[in-house]
Amino acid sequence: MKITDECISCGACVDTCPVTAIVESGDKYAINEDCTECGACVDSCPVSAIVE
Repeated sequence: MKITDECISCGACVDTCPVTAIVESGDKYAINEDCTECGACVDSCPVSAIVE
């Protein structure tokens, strides 16, 4: 999973991640190595900024 430059830093994905793999990274969020690729964040992103 990857968060693209379309990220608007709303934080919706952070609350849906069951393994807290999404962290702030500069002006947007990033997915770290703890990601289990469950896809919960993809569905929560209002601007479709998270891709596989």
